[in-house]
Amino acid sequence: MRRKIIHYDPRLKGIARRLRNEAPLAEKLLWQHLKGKQMLDYDFHRQKPLDQYVVDFFCNELMLAIEVDGEQHFSDEQIRRDKARQATLERIGIRFLRFTNEDVKRNIQGVLAKIEEWILSNSKKID
Repeated sequence: MRRKIIHYDPRLKGIARRLRNEAPLAEKLLWQHLKGKQMLDYDFHRQKPLDQYVVDFFCNELMLAIEVDGEQHFSDEQIRRDKARQATLERIGIRFLRFTNEDVKRNIQGVLAKIEEWILSNSKKID
């Protein structure tokens, strides 16, 4: 299967690098389980620039973005922005899974099970 090329604003590279270096604990914990093709042999990237945005984790083969939302994502304004951002990326074929920081920190195995379940239900990868 050919990977879809998703163009992005090159100015986002520096922002993505900074976000990787300043990642909250929940993102660091989840990354320990996604990196190195640990999740069903799929290649995930963290703080991936896509279009005009940066997503927390992304698998090109699955066209799947995984977002880990901290407290700053729960204000009315940020909820509105996140919905608009997600809708824009969904229009180019990206699908989303969202978890809270607390989900990841308190129940990492449950989060991993939900990701695995989503992949098994939505992937077309042939072993």
